[in-house]
Amino acid sequence: MELRQLRYFVRICELRSMGRAAVELGVGTSALSQQISRLESELSTRLLQRISTGVTPTAAGMAFLHQAQLTLRHADAAVLAAQHARLSGHVSVGLAPTTASVLGVPLLQAMRQSYPDVRLHLVESLSGHLATMLQARQLDLAVLFQTNTLRRWSVAPLLEEKLFVIASPALPQRPVGAKVRLAQLAGVPLILPSADHGLRSTLTAAFARTSVEPLVVAEIDGLALLMDAVRAGHGATIQPGAAMARHAGDDLQHSQITDAHVGRRNLLVSLSDDELSPAALATRVVMTDTVRKLVRDGLWAGASLLDH
Repeated sequence: MELRQLRYFVRICELRSMGRAAVELGVGTSALSQQISRLESELSTRLLQRISTGVTPTAAGMAFLHQAQLTLRHADAAVLAAQHARLSGHVSVGLAPTTASVLGVPLLQAMRQSYPDVRLHLVESLSGHLATMLQARQLDLAVLFQTNTLRRWSVAPLLEEKLFVIASPALPQRPVGAKVRLAQLAGVPLILPSADHGLRSTLTAAFARTSVEPLVVAEIDGLALLMDAVRAGHGATIQPGAAMARHAGDDLQHSQITDAHVGRRNLLVSLSDDELSPAALATRVVMTDTVRKLVRDGLWAGASLLDH
């Protein structure tokens, strides 16, 4: 029996709906149903019964519910007691500029709340540079977009990002509509990162598959300057939704690229577990939880979670 099964069961009983509980818990309805079935099999009794408006606990389920709630309260109290011990230390985390736009401040806030005595060092740089720093043990953790699995790193998939064409309304050649395909971007002036940037490599390969030669009018490796140039109408750019996090109030227009092969996978990469301090291990958990919350709350545009 696992604590997550208890949490699932309690939330289903509170909402009286398997579907609503699945949405709030961020799991699929079938996966949630399987967990409850395993719990019932272990207990050798039926805990829930279906009714016209959803589900309701059986008599055995109601008795189990009270004890499950008590167990969860004790587990939460144990977590608070552990956190009260004041884990301390220094942790270095690397984020690409687009990732930092949406994850940086929420991560800082979450760490301050959960581990106020852990000093967080955030580094914003290109993904390739972050990988080099990680290999040199200058970082404990980083969000990367590709990695060499031969290294002794711990790698966990975080999310998949859709890419967007972002442009000023003053740009005549800008795509019109909420969605666009790469084939429609022929002749659109583009401002992109240089070839050293991982995103540029992804786009080059994507355009090649579509047999479209992109019209690159400028290359800018700094996200802030790149977005300034786009805002000034010098061209459109192609970026993940996270790039728009700092420009929510702008009148920039964005169209999601719908080609199946166009996207970016985010990986949470760290040194091997035996090389990480307790503070770094705790930070890795907080990072994962923060990312999942941002995506579920709709605060990470174009992102969908990946299973570990």
